[in-house]
Amino acid sequence: MGAKTERCARWLVKTVYRLEARGWEKVPLSGGAVLVSNHVSFVDAAIIAACCPRPIRFVMDHRIFANKAWGWLFRAMRAIPIASAKEDPSLKERAFAEIAAALAHGELVCIFPEGRLSPTGELQSFQHGIERIVGATPVLVVPVALGGLWGSVFSRSKQSLVASWRQHIRRRVRAVCGVPVAPKAVSCALLEQRVQALGTGA
Repeated sequence: MGAKTERCARWLVKTVYRLEARGWEKVPLSGGAVLVSNHVSFVDAAIIAACCPRPIRFVMDHRIFANKAWGWLFRAMRAIPIASAKEDPSLKERAFAEIAAALAHGELVCIFPEGRLSPTGELQSFQHGIERIVGATPVLVVPVALGGLWGSVFSRSKQSLVASWRQHIRRRVRAVCGVPVAPKAVSCALLEQRVQALGTGA
């Protein structure tokens, strides 16, 4: 993500929300690493970008990446589009290759291991892509928990459709960063547990 895009994300997030960011000093200041976060809303990437001290390459669904209205922004962010093996196996393999290259070049990559927006606000089971990523390129994995976004207009909560604008603007949200997990210890179960614990403790 370029410096201008980062500044725009921070300004936008801090204008719309009252953001509480904790633990972001735990993100390694250099070298390849992966952030793993729960996925509650369509603005999760912007929230994380606003908190993180480093540029991030986000991995996102190829359909969102191809959105005509926002595609320019995702390209500016150098996001990595991905598809399931069932949808487009070649795109999936290109995504994993691009992730490996980014990590090998010392970049920070963020993925949402649930693979989709939460339909309930609760943490969904993590898919095994993160294990494949770290297996190919052993790097630290940093758990992140987002809170306060369920029920916002950008979530899939049905309540958000009938909430007043005052319940969306200047809403309190939080992004909590946990202790990095060594590559040898990485598993879906452990990372899911860490993200769950961060969210509960937040």
